[in-house]
Amino acid sequence: MASAALGRTTPCFALLVLFSSLLSLCSATRKLASLYVPPPETLAYHQGPLLEGQLSVSIFWYGKFSPSQKSIVSDFFLSLNPGKRGEGQSLSEAEHPSVSKWWQTVLSYLKDAGKKETRISLSGQVSDEGFLLGKSLKRAQIVELARRVNSKSVSLTLVLTAEDVAVEGFCMSSCGFHGSDRETKEVFIWVGNSASQCPGQCGWPFHQPIYGPQSQPLGAPNGDVGVDAMVVNIASILANTVTNPFGNGYYQGPADAPLEAASACSGVYGKGSYPGYAGELLVDSGSGASYNAEGVDGRKYLLPALVDPLTSRCWTLV
Repeated sequence: MASAALGRTTPCFALLVLFSSLLSLCSATRKLASLYVPPPETLAYHQGPLLEGQLSVSIFWYGKFSPSQKSIVSDFFLSLNPGKRGEGQSLSEAEHPSVSKWWQTVLSYLKDAGKKETRISLSGQVSDEGFLLGKSLKRAQIVELARRVNSKSVSLTLVLTAEDVAVEGFCMSSCGFHGSDRETKEVFIWVGNSASQCPGQCGWPFHQPIYGPQSQPLGAPNGDVGVDAMVVNIASILANTVTNPFGNGYYQGPADAPLEAASACSGVYGKGSYPGYAGELLVDSGSGASYNAEGVDGRKYLLPALVDPLTSRCWTLV
Protein backbone atom coordinates (compact mmCIF):
# COMPACT_ATOMS: atom_id res chain seq x y z
CA MET A 1 0.00 0.00 0.00
CA ALA A 2 2.79 2.34 0.86
CA SER A 3 4.42 1.63 -2.45
CA ALA A 4 1.16 2.21 -4.33
CA ALA A 5 0.50 5.44 -2.47
CA LEU A 6 3.98 6.65 -3.34
CA GLY A 7 3.35 5.83 -6.96
CA ARG A 8 0.17 7.90 -6.98
CA THR A 9 1.68 10.93 -5.23
CA THR A 10 4.93 11.18 -7.17
CA PRO A 11 3.37 12.79 -10.32
CA CYS A 12 1.57 15.31 -8.11
CA PHE A 13 4.82 16.13 -6.36
CA ALA A 14 6.51 16.55 -9.73
CA LEU A 15 3.75 18.90 -10.85
CA LEU A 16 4.15 20.92 -7.66
CA VAL A 17 7.89 21.18 -8.26
CA LEU A 18 7.29 22.19 -11.89
CA PHE A 19 4.64 24.75 -10.87
CA SER A 20 6.98 26.18 -8.23
CA SER A 21 9.77 26.40 -10.80
CA LEU A 22 7.50 28.19 -13.24
CA LEU A 23 6.49 30.68 -10.55
CA SER A 24 10.16 31.31 -9.78
CA LEU A 25 10.90 31.75 -13.47
CA CYS A 26 8.04 34.21 -13.92
CA SER A 27 9.15 36.15 -10.86
CA ALA A 28 12.73 36.30 -12.11
CA THR A 29 11.53 37.38 -15.54
CA ARG A 30 9.54 40.24 -14.04
CA LYS A 31 12.55 41.38 -12.04
CA LEU A 32 14.87 41.21 -15.04
CA ALA A 33 12.36 43.04 -17.21
CA SER A 34 12.36 45.93 -14.77
CA LEU A 35 15.99 46.58 -15.69
CA TYR A 36 15.16 47.09 -19.35
CA VAL A 37 12.10 48.43 -21.12
CA PRO A 38 12.01 47.57 -24.85
CA PRO A 39 11.86 50.61 -27.11
CA PRO A 40 8.41 51.68 -28.29
CA GLU A 41 7.44 51.61 -31.92
CA THR A 42 7.26 55.39 -31.84
CA LEU A 43 7.07 58.29 -29.43
CA ALA A 44 4.04 60.33 -30.43
CA TYR A 45 4.20 64.13 -30.40
CA HIS A 46 1.18 65.54 -28.57
CA GLN A 47 1.65 69.07 -29.94
CA GLY A 48 2.66 70.66 -26.63
CA PRO A 49 5.52 73.15 -26.14
CA LEU A 50 9.10 71.87 -25.95
CA LEU A 51 12.14 73.52 -24.35
CA GLU A 52 13.46 75.24 -27.44
CA GLY A 53 15.95 78.04 -28.00
CA GLN A 54 18.33 79.22 -25.29
CA LEU A 55 17.94 77.09 -22.16
CA SER A 56 19.48 78.60 -19.03
CA VAL A 57 20.15 75.99 -16.36
CA SER A 58 20.69 76.75 -12.68
CA ILE A 59 21.94 74.11 -10.24
CA PHE A 60 20.82 73.91 -6.61
CA TRP A 61 23.25 71.77 -4.61
CA TYR A 62 21.33 70.64 -1.52
CA GLY A 63 23.74 69.19 1.03
CA LYS A 64 27.48 68.63 0.91
CA PHE A 65 29.13 68.17 -2.49
CA SER A 66 32.87 68.42 -3.04
CA PRO A 67 34.34 70.77 -5.69
CA SER A 68 35.33 67.66 -7.68
CA GLN A 69 31.76 66.34 -7.63
CA LYS A 70 30.38 69.69 -8.73
CA SER A 71 32.82 69.89 -11.63
CA ILE A 72 31.78 66.44 -12.91
CA VAL A 73 28.17 67.63 -13.27
CA SER A 74 29.01 71.14 -14.50
CA ASP A 75 31.36 69.79 -17.17
CA PHE A 76 28.57 67.55 -18.47
CA PHE A 77 26.41 70.60 -19.19
CA LEU A 78 29.35 72.47 -20.71
CA SER A 79 29.91 69.48 -22.99
CA LEU A 80 26.42 69.47 -24.52
CA ASN A 81 26.94 72.23 -27.07
CA PRO A 82 29.18 71.51 -30.08
CA GLY A 83 32.61 73.09 -30.16
CA LYS A 84 33.23 72.74 -26.42
CA ARG A 85 36.10 70.25 -26.59
CA GLY A 86 39.36 71.02 -24.82
CA GLU A 87 41.99 73.30 -26.38
CA GLY A 88 44.05 71.66 -29.08
CA GLN A 89 41.75 68.64 -29.42
CA SER A 90 40.54 67.74 -32.90
CA LEU A 91 39.77 64.07 -32.45
CA SER A 92 37.22 62.33 -34.62
CA GLU A 93 33.80 61.87 -33.03
CA ALA A 94 33.69 58.46 -34.70
CA GLU A 95 36.74 57.42 -32.64
CA HIS A 96 35.75 59.42 -29.56
CA PRO A 97 31.94 59.71 -29.31
CA SER A 98 31.09 63.02 -27.70
CA VAL A 99 28.48 64.33 -25.30
CA SER A 100 27.45 66.89 -27.91
CA LYS A 101 26.80 64.11 -30.44
CA TRP A 102 24.51 62.44 -27.90
CA TRP A 103 22.72 65.79 -27.48
CA GLN A 104 22.12 66.00 -31.23
CA THR A 105 19.69 63.08 -30.97
CA VAL A 106 17.68 65.03 -28.40
CA LEU A 107 17.70 68.03 -30.75
CA SER A 108 16.34 65.90 -33.58
CA TYR A 109 13.03 65.81 -31.70
CA LEU A 110 12.93 69.62 -31.75
CA LYS A 111 13.70 69.64 -35.47
CA ASP A 112 10.94 67.14 -36.24
CA ALA A 113 8.46 69.34 -34.36
CA GLY A 114 9.57 72.45 -36.25
CA LYS A 115 11.07 74.03 -33.13
CA LYS A 116 14.27 75.99 -32.58
CA GLU A 117 17.44 74.14 -31.62
CA THR A 118 17.98 74.03 -27.86
CA ARG A 119 21.28 75.40 -26.57
CA ILE A 120 22.25 74.83 -22.95
CA SER A 121 24.00 77.41 -20.78
CA LEU A 122 24.77 77.33 -17.06
CA SER A 123 23.35 80.49 -15.52
CA GLY A 124 24.40 79.96 -11.91
CA GLN A 125 24.86 77.58 -9.02
CA VAL A 126 23.56 77.80 -5.46
CA SER A 127 24.68 75.64 -2.52
CA ASP A 128 22.88 74.87 0.74
CA GLU A 129 25.05 72.79 3.06
CA GLY A 130 22.91 73.75 6.05
CA PHE A 131 19.86 71.71 4.99
CA LEU A 132 17.33 74.54 5.06
CA LEU A 133 14.40 72.11 4.82
CA GLY A 134 16.04 69.24 6.71
CA LYS A 135 17.43 65.92 5.52
CA SER A 136 14.10 64.25 4.79
CA LEU A 137 12.21 65.92 1.96
CA LYS A 138 8.75 65.51 0.49
CA ARG A 139 8.39 65.81 -3.28
CA ALA A 140 6.57 69.12 -2.79
CA GLN A 141 9.65 70.47 -1.04
CA ILE A 142 11.74 69.76 -4.13
CA VAL A 143 9.42 72.16 -5.95
CA GLU A 144 9.97 74.69 -3.16
CA LEU A 145 13.74 74.40 -3.53
CA ALA A 146 13.50 74.85 -7.29
CA ARG A 147 11.43 77.99 -6.87
CA ARG A 148 14.11 79.49 -4.64
CA VAL A 149 16.44 79.46 -7.65
CA ASN A 150 13.99 80.09 -10.48
CA SER A 151 13.97 83.56 -11.97
CA LYS A 152 13.07 85.20 -15.26
CA SER A 153 16.58 84.45 -16.53
CA VAL A 154 16.42 80.75 -15.60
CA SER A 155 14.60 78.28 -17.85
CA LEU A 156 15.40 75.08 -15.96
CA THR A 157 16.43 74.38 -12.37
CA LEU A 158 18.36 71.25 -11.45
CA VAL A 159 17.96 70.26 -7.79
CA LEU A 160 20.62 67.78 -6.65
CA THR A 161 20.46 66.22 -3.18
CA ALA A 162 23.50 64.82 -1.35
CA GLU A 163 23.85 61.17 -0.36
CA ASP A 164 22.64 61.76 3.19
CA VAL A 165 19.39 63.43 2.08
CA ALA A 166 16.27 61.25 1.88
CA VAL A 167 13.60 62.25 -0.65
CA GLU A 168 10.07 60.87 -0.80
CA GLY A 169 10.02 57.96 -3.25
CA PHE A 170 13.81 57.93 -3.71
CA CYS A 171 15.10 54.37 -4.27
CA MET A 172 11.59 52.91 -4.00
CA SER A 173 10.01 54.40 -7.13
CA SER A 174 12.55 56.71 -8.75
CA CYS A 175 16.14 57.95 -8.88
CA GLY A 176 14.96 61.35 -10.07
CA PHE A 177 12.10 63.11 -11.82
CA HIS A 178 11.17 66.23 -13.75
CA GLY A 179 8.23 68.55 -13.20
CA SER A 180 6.82 71.88 -14.28
CA ASP A 181 4.28 74.60 -13.67
CA ARG A 182 2.29 75.32 -16.82
CA GLU A 183 1.20 78.74 -15.58
CA THR A 184 4.62 80.09 -14.60
CA LYS A 185 6.49 77.92 -17.15
CA GLU A 186 8.93 76.93 -14.41
CA VAL A 187 10.62 73.61 -15.18
CA PHE A 188 12.81 71.60 -12.81
CA ILE A 189 14.68 68.32 -12.47
CA TRP A 190 15.55 66.49 -9.28
CA VAL A 191 18.20 63.75 -8.95
CA GLY A 192 19.58 62.23 -5.75
CA ASN A 193 23.00 60.80 -4.91
CA SER A 194 22.39 57.11 -4.23
CA ALA A 195 25.92 56.20 -3.07
CA SER A 196 24.92 55.35 0.51
CA GLN A 197 21.16 54.83 0.20
CA CYS A 198 20.52 52.55 -2.78
CA PRO A 199 23.51 52.09 -5.11
CA GLY A 200 22.08 48.73 -6.19
CA GLN A 201 19.00 50.50 -7.56
CA CYS A 202 20.11 53.94 -8.74
CA GLY A 203 23.87 53.33 -9.03
CA TRP A 204 23.83 50.48 -11.56
CA PRO A 205 25.90 49.72 -13.65
CA PHE A 206 28.61 51.12 -11.34
CA HIS A 207 27.30 48.96 -8.50
CA GLN A 208 25.85 45.46 -8.43
CA PRO A 209 22.03 45.48 -8.76
CA ILE A 210 19.90 44.31 -5.86
CA TYR A 211 18.43 41.60 -8.11
CA GLY A 212 19.02 40.03 -11.49
CA PRO A 213 22.40 38.97 -12.94
CA GLN A 214 25.22 39.75 -10.52
CA SER A 215 27.98 40.58 -12.99
CA GLN A 216 31.01 42.66 -12.06
CA PRO A 217 30.11 46.37 -11.75
CA LEU A 218 31.65 48.78 -14.24
CA GLY A 219 34.31 51.25 -13.23
CA ALA A 220 32.87 54.75 -12.80
CA PRO A 221 34.39 57.05 -15.47
CA ASN A 222 35.19 59.82 -12.98
CA GLY A 223 35.91 57.54 -10.03
CA ASP A 224 32.77 58.53 -8.12
CA VAL A 225 30.01 55.91 -8.15
CA GLY A 226 27.40 58.23 -6.66
CA VAL A 227 27.99 61.26 -8.89
CA ASP A 228 28.78 59.31 -12.07
CA ALA A 229 25.43 57.56 -11.57
CA MET A 230 23.81 60.96 -10.98
CA VAL A 231 25.08 62.09 -14.40
CA VAL A 232 23.44 59.05 -15.99
CA ASN A 233 20.13 60.01 -14.37
CA ILE A 234 20.56 63.73 -15.06
CA ALA A 235 21.21 63.04 -18.75
CA SER A 236 18.22 60.72 -18.99
CA ILE A 237 15.83 63.13 -17.28
CA LEU A 238 17.21 66.14 -19.17
CA ALA A 239 16.40 64.42 -22.48
CA ASN A 240 12.91 63.60 -21.20
CA THR A 241 12.39 67.15 -19.93
CA VAL A 242 13.40 68.94 -23.11
CA THR A 243 11.17 66.71 -25.25
CA ASN A 244 8.24 66.52 -22.81
CA PRO A 245 8.44 69.42 -20.34
CA PHE A 246 4.73 69.88 -19.61
CA GLY A 247 3.37 66.39 -20.18
CA ASN A 248 2.10 67.04 -23.71
CA GLY A 249 5.27 66.70 -25.76
CA TYR A 250 6.89 63.46 -26.98
CA TYR A 251 5.92 60.27 -25.17
CA GLN A 252 4.17 56.94 -25.49
CA GLY A 253 1.60 55.43 -23.15
CA PRO A 254 -0.47 57.14 -20.44
CA ALA A 255 0.40 60.76 -19.68
CA ASP A 256 0.76 60.06 -15.96
CA ALA A 257 3.27 57.24 -16.57
CA PRO A 258 4.83 58.02 -19.95
CA LEU A 259 7.69 56.35 -21.77
CA GLU A 260 9.91 59.24 -22.87
CA ALA A 261 13.00 59.71 -25.03
CA ALA A 262 15.40 58.14 -22.53
CA SER A 263 13.15 56.24 -20.11
CA ALA A 264 11.97 54.06 -22.98
CA CYS A 265 15.55 52.72 -23.25
CA SER A 266 16.29 52.19 -19.57
CA GLY A 267 19.39 50.07 -18.89
CA VAL A 268 20.84 50.41 -22.40
CA TYR A 269 24.26 52.05 -22.85
CA GLY A 270 25.99 50.20 -25.67
CA LYS A 271 25.43 47.69 -28.46
CA GLY A 272 24.42 44.18 -27.46
CA SER A 273 22.92 45.21 -24.12
CA TYR A 274 20.45 43.00 -22.31
CA PRO A 275 19.05 42.92 -18.76
CA GLY A 276 21.99 43.12 -16.38
CA TYR A 277 24.50 43.91 -19.14
CA ALA A 278 25.05 47.56 -20.12
CA GLY A 279 26.42 46.71 -23.58
CA GLU A 280 29.75 47.08 -25.36
CA LEU A 281 31.48 50.18 -24.02
CA LEU A 282 34.78 51.98 -24.26
CA VAL A 283 37.32 51.36 -21.50
CA ASP A 284 39.82 53.89 -20.21
CA SER A 285 43.28 52.35 -20.55
CA GLY A 286 44.54 54.08 -17.42
CA SER A 287 41.72 53.63 -14.92
CA GLY A 288 39.86 50.68 -16.44
CA ALA A 289 36.61 52.67 -16.15
CA SER A 290 33.82 52.25 -18.69
CA TYR A 291 32.34 55.11 -20.69
CA ASN A 292 30.66 55.92 -23.99
CA ALA A 293 31.13 59.68 -24.37
CA GLU A 294 33.80 62.35 -23.99
CA GLY A 295 33.19 65.91 -22.88
CA VAL A 296 35.23 69.04 -22.27
CA ASP A 297 38.94 68.57 -21.66
CA GLY A 298 38.66 64.81 -22.17
CA ARG A 299 36.15 64.30 -19.34
CA LYS A 300 34.47 60.89 -19.73
CA TYR A 301 30.84 59.94 -19.10
CA LEU A 302 28.42 57.07 -19.44
CA LEU A 303 25.25 58.34 -21.12
CA PRO A 304 21.93 56.51 -21.59
CA ALA A 305 20.52 55.32 -24.88
CA LEU A 306 17.81 57.42 -26.51
CA VAL A 307 14.94 56.53 -28.79
CA ASP A 308 16.02 57.69 -32.23
CA PRO A 309 12.95 59.40 -33.77
CA LEU A 310 14.09 58.34 -37.24
CA THR A 311 14.21 54.62 -36.48
CA SER A 312 12.09 54.35 -33.30
CA ARG A 313 14.90 52.23 -31.87
CA CYS A 314 17.19 52.70 -28.90
CA TRP A 315 20.30 54.49 -30.17
CA THR A 316 23.66 54.46 -28.42
CA LEU A 317 26.91 56.32 -29.01
CA VAL A 318 28.95 53.10 -29.20
